[in-house]
Amino acid sequence: MEVISTNIAKPAIIQWLGEEVETGIYKYAVETPIFLGPEDVENDHVLDRRYHGGADKACYLYSADHYPFWKEKYPDLEWRWGMFGENLTVSGLNEAEIRIGDRFQIGEAVVQVTQPRQPCFKLGVRFGDQTVVDDFWNAPFPGVYVRVIQAGQVNKGDTLRLLERNEESLSLSQIFSIFRANRTNVELMNKALEEPFLAESCRKNIRKILQQN
Repeated sequence: MEVISTNIAKPAIIQWLGEEVETGIYKYAVETPIFLGPEDVENDHVLDRRYHGGADKACYLYSADHYPFWKEKYPDLEWRWGMFGENLTVSGLNEAEIRIGDRFQIGEAVVQVTQPRQPCFKLGVRFGDQTVVDDFWNAPFPGVYVRVIQAGQVNKGDTLRLLERNEESLSLSQIFSIFRANRTNVELMNKALEEPFLAESCRKNIRKILQQN
């Protein structure tokens, strides 16, 4: 896996349900390194910390390999890296192979996988079409949130080197499936709740689904 693009947000004001909302979903490629800190990416604009940033979701990675799938669905967009709000666009990233708790070295930084992305209306605003939110839930390409174990700079061209893997952990794809395809799979949900490195916000959302079964 290799970093194809490093991306930083330009804050923007959008209209949603009659109100102005500030967002950092509009990320654009930069030619300089980015610094992964313990709670966010330095000089990025994380504006709604209820759902983004913080220790469990300090940085978001998305696969360059998934872009052709989305370009086919939304061919009229002006496509560029960072379209999904990711700080790092990475080639070779496969959510079915990456597990909760996996640790990677990326440049100077060491990160740990915590959860798949759960999309909201801001992705729809970025695409100019709220249909993409439902499409995102139904596609097997959620991307990767990580916590930063060791802060440091990351450059375009840096590789992701696996440092530690627990083969017994669930994959990102398995966790993501709980929110749609496996909403009634109580066994899978209980296993997910046992994952020690799962982000707490994701754990809470899984508990809510489990209570509905």
